[in-house]
Amino acid sequence: MSRKPRFVFDTSAIVSALLFNDSVPGRAFYAAMEVGEILLSQATTAELFDVLGRAKFDHYLTREEREQFLVVLLREATVVEIAEEFHASRDPRDDKFLELAVNGRASCVITGDEDLLILHPFRGIPVISPVQFLRHLAEEGESGE
Repeated sequence: MSRKPRFVFDTSAIVSALLFNDSVPGRAFYAAMEVGEILLSQATTAELFDVLGRAKFDHYLTREEREQFLVVLLREATVVEIAEEFHASRDPRDDKFLELAVNGRASCVITGDEDLLILHPFRGIPVISPVQFLRHLAEEGESGE
């Protein structure tokens, strides 16, 4: 029995998915939830809570809707303990996603952040855009995998 693929999404991709579920990041995020596991760590979860708590998002969704999304995400996601930390990204704030990917044995990292995309692949883990991820899923579907 093969294990489900494990995916790391950066904060911007998750926020885009929540605010605009039919956007490319939204379609990628919800497709990933269907076919595999979303990985989170304490650091990525803290950043997501911080970002979604900002008043600028009140225009798009109520605070309660954002909190409900976080509750569901935490219930559905796999939380990974970070044992190995490192500094690899030119933006140190992005290292938490790389740490999560390595420690969680992720299948790939999905991001629109150039500071992460430039590292593709990172320690053998693909770092791809939401468009590339959707393309990959479509190709797998066509080949019957």
